[in-house]
Amino acid sequence: MTGYILHRLASAILVVFLVTIISFSVMSLVPGDPASVVAGANATPDEIAAIRIQLGLHLPYHERLLNWVAGLLQGDLGRSILLQRTVAEAVAERLPVTIALSIYAMALTLVLGVGLGVFAAVRQNSWVDQLCMTVALLGVSLPNVWLAILFVMFFSVYLGWFPTGGYVPFDQSISGALVALTLPAIALSLTQIGLLARMARSSMLEVLRQDYVQTARAKGLPRWSVIGKHALKNVMIPLVTVFGIILSLSLSGTVVIETVFSLPGMGRLIVNAIQRRDYPVIQGGLLLTASALVLVNLAVDLLYAWLDPRVRYAD
Repeated sequence: MTGYILHRLASAILVVFLVTIISFSVMSLVPGDPASVVAGANATPDEIAAIRIQLGLHLPYHERLLNWVAGLLQGDLGRSILLQRTVAEAVAERLPVTIALSIYAMALTLVLGVGLGVFAAVRQNSWVDQLCMTVALLGVSLPNVWLAILFVMFFSVYLGWFPTGGYVPFDQSISGALVALTLPAIALSLTQIGLLARMARSSMLEVLRQDYVQTARAKGLPRWSVIGKHALKNVMIPLVTVFGIILSLSLSGTVVIETVFSLPGMGRLIVNAIQRRDYPVIQGGLLLTASALVLVNLAVDLLYAWLDPRVRYAD
């Protein structure tokens, strides 16, 4: 198990290193000059050149890359060009919102996705099965951004049940924070719920046909006892991998959802930085997001190996 962990950890470090190089290189190729944005529309060429020197943009590519990597090794993500603060401070302010939204959405995904899938499998070929799979199909088919806009128009504007946007910190009001995050979390999780429900149903149907489940039923054990104690654990093994993919999609989907609902999270921070050519914020945001996805996949690999020892021996 130790060798498996070290192998996966080395792979994760390599991926993060490659993401670091790629994110910096992409920003160097993007058209536009941050110095012109900082200087303003009426700035002279000499003023723009002075700002480029101040920001270090006049240096060759390899020197800027080495300076950024050296800063990263010291825990320095750089300084925002337009926010007049460090990238770490901007991220620390926005990250709790994204984390809260992701946790809320993933809780809905896990409970509803697995619940719908298992319930549909137990009631196979019934109207309950068809209803659950119809809901799952709709969730997979409808884009998150379209659902988010529809939710705002219907539940916020027409019914007035939820705010149209904004965020209330948990330390100010737990109920206010949950109300502000409910619609974004539902819009973010519906696609993942549909995907997880379909996978859970397929896995549960396969497990229910196994001999040990049939034996448990033949012994006279209650139906839900057989499902809960014997079948559900084995259903979770293939779902762990899918859940890792779903969590990655959820983290990346926060960019659109936070923009639609005006949530001050990481997604909105990166979008605003892209619009304003704030390269340090873009690079830092991309690096942190990619690192989070790598850590999620690493955790999924380790959990999968723990649930199924055959994986670590076959690696």
